[in-house]
Amino acid sequence: MELQWDEIAGHEEQKKALRTMLREGRMPHALLFAGPDGIGKKMLAHVLAAAVLCEGKDAPCGNCASCQAMSLGSHPDYLEVVPEKNGKSAAQIRIEAIRAMQVQVSRYPVLSKRRVVLIDDADRMNEAAENSLLKTLEEPEGPVTFILVTSARSALLDTILSRCMPVNFGMLAAEDIEKVLLQRDVPADEARALAALADGSPGRALTLFEHEGLQLRQEVLTFLKALPHLNMEQIWTKSAGMGEQDREVLREWFLYLNMMLRDLLILMEDGASPMLYHRDIRQDLLAMLPDYPEDRIFCLLEEVREAQKRLLSNASPRLLMEGFFIRTRDIMMRVS
Repeated sequence: MELQWDEIAGHEEQKKALRTMLREGRMPHALLFAGPDGIGKKMLAHVLAAAVLCEGKDAPCGNCASCQAMSLGSHPDYLEVVPEKNGKSAAQIRIEAIRAMQVQVSRYPVLSKRRVVLIDDADRMNEAAENSLLKTLEEPEGPVTFILVTSARSALLDTILSRCMPVNFGMLAAEDIEKVLLQRDVPADEARALAALADGSPGRALTLFEHEGLQLRQEVLTFLKALPHLNMEQIWTKSAGMGEQDREVLREWFLYLNMMLRDLLILMEDGASPMLYHRDIRQDLLAMLPDYPEDRIFCLLEEVREAQKRLLSNASPRLLMEGFFIRTRDIMMRVS
């Protein structure tokens, strides 16, 4: 568990504000960490929790009994509430979990001067759980600090939002993401490319690395290079192979395709633009521009978006890919 402020990449303003409130004794009893997925909100919440519970002066000190317990994941005054699955239904935070938490925080702290409750994916509380939590936020029974973490702020009740101090997070710079990847022993050349593709999210960059995202990107690049010259036999072969892929792989494939087509549009306006997702393959993309006029790209993007929607349904992946490849070939033949 991350226990030092400087172990969290980026978010310098948020870290500074939180440390100032701690130092001046102005920490509110409830905070809402809101922002996109995979940017380090929960990791920073862990550090803040350790700091609130810490017995030292430069919290979290990392040396006191409280910090040691947090590091081992066994602090008696720290509680984490997360969504749980029940059968085939989507993971939720149910009222039973909130009630169990309320019983625990009503007791006097064991090791520190107060308790800390981290509620992850707080937007997944069901209505009963939210209403129950609201009562605790209004009138906490003991010394307790709540940290709610969400990537969907608007899904929470306005009454809950009004009782939490908001701490808003944005995307990280590619340089910060690259540092995170290097710290996880990702090779430097891959770290640079993945950071550019991660859309501001270190979590996404790490997922791409674990799922061999760069290899999948190369497959998309190869497809776009070959698309102007594919015949129907090749289309059937390609669609049959892709139709056997897992839906998650297909979602990633379409995501890369979307980003690559977007990069082609940018390169039409400025061949030296720094705004590319795929900066490391700029020359490959520039060489493809003659085959991809603007109208053709927009038609392809429309097909990509439609395929992404259908992937969320129960549509057969093989039939979906067959239709997609046939329509893309038609676009290449009739749109110039």
